[in-house]
Amino acid sequence: MLQKKKLTPDQGWRRAKLYCAYQERSHVEIKDKLYSFGLPRGEIEQIIARLIDEDYLNEERFAAAFARGKFRMKHWGRVKIRYELKQKYISELCIKKALKEIDEEEYLKTLEKLTEEKLEELRQEKDILNRKKKVLSYLLQKGYERDIIFSFFKD
Repeated sequence: MLQKKKLTPDQGWRRAKLYCAYQERSHVEIKDKLYSFGLPRGEIEQIIARLIDEDYLNEERFAAAFARGKFRMKHWGRVKIRYELKQKYISELCIKKALKEIDEEEYLKTLEKLTEEKLEELRQEKDILNRKKKVLSYLLQKGYERDIIFSFFKD
């Protein structure tokens, strides 16, 4: 079996810098990447500190980019975005700031669009309550808040 070649701290720094320059990364992603290079913990902490100092790594910027991207591309709701950011060990303050990046009007329009698309997909379903239940489940799975969904159904 082939054994991975261990990198020097300078090589690890250069690779981590390129990895961060390509797209926004979380601290956990960088740590995992540096561990995969075979670097010891002390050197990893120094590299991460240097990445932060030179503004290659920024938790707040990562959280904002993640929230905007998941909302616009995958149409995730705030609940799912919050959960995923927590899984990446992002601070609550950064999560709150990131979720404020999502425009409320655009959020509601997306929810309306997803609801209409799902209802159209389920138009063959005869039982109205069953159809509503499926739409509700779908929107909850996408990460939209229960109270917003219910207010949508009342209208």
